[in-house]
Amino acid sequence: MSTNKIIGLVLLVLGAVLVFFGLNAADAPLEEASEALTGRYSDETMYYLIGGAVAAVVGIVLLLKK
Repeated sequence: MSTNKIIGLVLLVLGAVLVFFGLNAADAPLEEASEALTGRYSDETMYYLIGGAVAAVVGIVLLLKK
């Protein structure tokens, strides 16, 4: 397995974990109350979701690249 594929796999797993934590944070009672009042998630939750999505996409690209 090449180095790029290993890095891609690690990024894909890391992205999935970050998205999982972001979704769990979004379901927290305090976060839901804050989102209901302001109409948006907290910065920390958004960092988890966006960072996880970016890491997963980069990981997929590295895995599929020859």
